[in-house]
Amino acid sequence: MLKKNFIWLIPIFLVSATGCEPEEEENNATVASPVAADPDLVVLSREQFETSSMELGKMQDRSFEASLKITGVVDVPPESRAEVSSYYGGYVSNLTLLTGQAVKKGERLFSLESPEFIQMQQDFLEAKSQLAYLSSDYERQKTLRDENIASQKNFTRAESEYLSTLAKFEGLKKKLEQLHIDPNEIGPQNMVARIAVPSPISGFVTAVKAQNGAFLSPTDVAVSITNTDHLHLDLNVFEKDVSQLEKGQPIRFRLPDSPGQLYEAEVFLIGKTIDVEKRMLNVHAHFKDESQGGRFFPGMYVEAEIYSSHGISKALPAEAVVEGSGRHFVLVKKAEKPDEMVFEKKAVNIGASANGWTEILSAMDFEPDAVFLTKGAFNMIQ
Repeated sequence: MLKKNFIWLIPIFLVSATGCEPEEEENNATVASPVAADPDLVVLSREQFETSSMELGKMQDRSFEASLKITGVVDVPPESRAEVSSYYGGYVSNLTLLTGQAVKKGERLFSLESPEFIQMQQDFLEAKSQLAYLSSDYERQKTLRDENIASQKNFTRAESEYLSTLAKFEGLKKKLEQLHIDPNEIGPQNMVARIAVPSPISGFVTAVKAQNGAFLSPTDVAVSITNTDHLHLDLNVFEKDVSQLEKGQPIRFRLPDSPGQLYEAEVFLIGKTIDVEKRMLNVHAHFKDESQGGRFFPGMYVEAEIYSSHGISKALPAEAVVEGSGRHFVLVKKAEKPDEMVFEKKAVNIGASANGWTEILSAMDFEPDAVFLTKGAFNMIQ
């Protein structure tokens, strides 16, 4: 029984051993052979190189950009915002504005009525009338004093009354101008009780806070206006990244709900103080194409990237650099024969990556004419 079982086992063993031979041959056709003397050397046959469509190449000079990912909002400069009120209180009338309505600079926004306006005009006309008499008396008293005909006391009294009335006249004149009333056009028969409040800038109405018939005090805001002709970006950069900022750096930004649409801007101003709570610095950026401003509104949230160039660096195709065990490696050619090539696995320090290329910071460790396996290195190093 023992002999019979032994005879049956022999063919099974032979078949199994024979079945392994094709698999080994197949593996030998796709995997490079390490050189026994040095585990970092890899021998690649010419057949392997050609059938796997591998490629060789040298380092090239490339320009790399580093970017900072930041956030911010669309905004307008301070001179493009206006909060409209009045220097003097009054009752609102003729207010017909709607939010979003376009207005032009100097256009009437609403009217104000107040008995105080009439009193100012009355006081102004009285001061104007008195000033004519007092000016004449002042000049007469000055002449009499110079000729020693009148006393110094009379001249001093005339001078005081004239200068006091002149100050009152000029003060009332300025008040009327603040109410947009022309002092040269008012008279006893054409005093006005209602004044027009004009728009200080051109833009769009963003808020209407007053109502017809309500009293508007000087501290109340009646209308808010924003001019969107010159939109910009207000961006926030973390304190640790401030050293990478420069005026003129290019920016690409997008709206969160339209990630595929990119817009361009550039750094215009860099803040000089850090927000002590957020540990951030404000960056002011201008649109490259201001005609695109119509697509945005003040207050919109944006996601942006600020790009800084590293200049020209030595680089290899990204496929030539393989990561393993927390390090990066390349295969540099050491020798070549008609039927095989020998490569050495070398560790490298890398920098930025862009457009299919990887910056090699340790390029000085290689000969200027060094040749690398630029395609297919992954399978050789793994």
